[in-house]
Amino acid sequence: MRVLLVEDDPIVADGLIRILQKSKYIVTHEANGKRADHLLIVQQFELVILDMGLPEMDGAEILRRLRQRGNKVPVLILTARDKVEERVQGLDFGADDYMAKPFDLLELEARIRALLRRGQSASSAVLQIGELCLDTAGCRATLNGEPLELSARELSVLEVLMLRAGRVVSKELLSEQMSSLGEEMSINAIEVYVHRLRKKIEVGNVSIRTLRGLGYLMEKP
Repeated sequence: MRVLLVEDDPIVADGLIRILQKSKYIVTHEANGKRADHLLIVQQFELVILDMGLPEMDGAEILRRLRQRGNKVPVLILTARDKVEERVQGLDFGADDYMAKPFDLLELEARIRALLRRGQSASSAVLQIGELCLDTAGCRATLNGEPLELSARELSVLEVLMLRAGRVVSKELLSEQMSSLGEEMSINAIEVYVHRLRKKIEVGNVSIRTLRGLGYLMEKP
């Protein structure tokens, strides 16, 4: 399960990251509101934990933009702003739950589990292009109904390409996304993983085209 934590307090963020990782969640942390908004455009998450007071773009604006794009990912607001009108505003913008700081860790974990269950029931978290399927929650890929043997990094690269299927994805963007997942990856490494993916899916009806000077394009012929 991939969780985006948007929190600019380093002490709170470090504590939350440890708690989430202990529960086996894959955590991406961002302290800047504008960069968090960008991540929510180019990546897929199963849960967003969102602070409201953030640099460059506040949590309310991030949430408003997220819902305007039609993204229904569960969002838990976690903030020191505990006035009733602020809670109402957050929920009206599309938050699924709201907790004020300081918070109880056991209650936070329980609310996270509830939101993830709700999100799973609303969406299968499965990406599909032709006969190529990727279960992002289970980290499994199949082609023509048969399992694909992919490494964790290959799965990550495949997810970014499938999320942006039909659009050109630059090598720089791929490298940036891998870094945000905690997987430092050079441009040369990106080329290697895309080459491996291309060979593994070439028996299906999906292709990864290389557009010289631009990047990669995943498409169904």
